[in-house]
Amino acid sequence: MTSEIVAAVADAHRRDWAQVLATTARVTRDLDLAEECTQDAYAQAMVVWARDGVPARPGAWLTRVARNRALDEIRREAAFRRRLPLLVTTPESPGDDRLRLIFTCCHPALSRESQVALTARLVCGLSTYEVARAFLVSESTMAARLTRAKKKIATARIPYRTPDPDEMESRLDPVLEVVHLLFTTGHTAPTGPALIRADLTAGALHLARTLHLLMPRSAAVTALLALLLVTDARSAARVAPSGRLVLLADQDRTLWDRARIAEGQALLTDALRRHPPTRFAVEAAIAAVHAEAPSWEETDWAEIVGLYAVLLRLTGSPVVALNRAVAIGFRDGPQAGLDALEPLTAEPALATYTYLSAARADFLRRLGRRAEAAAAYEEALTLTDNEVERAFLTARLESL
Repeated sequence: MTSEIVAAVADAHRRDWAQVLATTARVTRDLDLAEECTQDAYAQAMVVWARDGVPARPGAWLTRVARNRALDEIRREAAFRRRLPLLVTTPESPGDDRLRLIFTCCHPALSRESQVALTARLVCGLSTYEVARAFLVSESTMAARLTRAKKKIATARIPYRTPDPDEMESRLDPVLEVVHLLFTTGHTAPTGPALIRADLTAGALHLARTLHLLMPRSAAVTALLALLLVTDARSAARVAPSGRLVLLADQDRTLWDRARIAEGQALLTDALRRHPPTRFAVEAAIAAVHAEAPSWEETDWAEIVGLYAVLLRLTGSPVVALNRAVAIGFRDGPQAGLDALEPLTAEPALATYTYLSAARADFLRRLGRRAEAAAAYEEALTLTDNEVERAFLTARLESL
């Protein structure tokens, strides 16, 4: 099998997994069977594409194969009528199958963590390992959580549909969290050779825009869309033509998409006018402060530290606490940043979090504490699976 075929299947997995799975789920009414059929379609692609060539529309080919496998399975087991009650479908106007799948996975019958984890696995196409890493738990813990969630969907007869407008607001929070997770996973890929997975960021933006069309008066939806737009606007400057990671401090700001920034800022203003700040509104405000700064040196770090303090009160997240500590270091100097990071080294949720070690390494490097910085960079490298980030950390380590 040639490397070109392997690359084509991998690209189709990144681009089309969610749509193939969502469409297959409409046939099976069973998420486990839909996932099995989708995985089988990708396995067949490895063999058939190597023999016949990559089809002109890989996603359509995969969907047809997965759907046919599902129909064969249903006929062979004579299980259609037995499976039908497990995942009920209801008539509705045409829409995005991925959005239906997200709302199914985010049903209130499931716990919040299960909702987000299951959607990350099924809609984002992330591996169990990648989902576990996003949640800062072990792979075995996440595997068990995903299994329980899928069984709950089957036994509770959770419907496969986008809820009615009057139901949407009560179902919205986990859906927004999932769309945000999809975007952040693409913004900095947990594993692989590329820093950015544009298929995931584009998919998240599409879903956020779809939600905004469905719920234009929702401040939470508007704020999330604003956050994604302003953050994504910097994508072209984050990786050099050589493939090297470019830190925010060194980015060519003329490459930033100013139209996207302006759209995001307008949406953020609208969201803040209609509702007290939500988590996503505060995150969008932080992104907007960066976008408005003419240069790294002119960034309003005092404002960013203040916004992170608000965000920390809203979320209590140790990752937010880490980001605030880093901002303090840029506002008050590397020793202040190192001091702010120190309490977080005992935080269990951050024990395997790459960016804590990387942040400590950078502050130590700037303080001239080379041996300690080298040790911190080595620790960060053991926790990093993205090849672009590994190359950056390795270069910093070698410079010491």
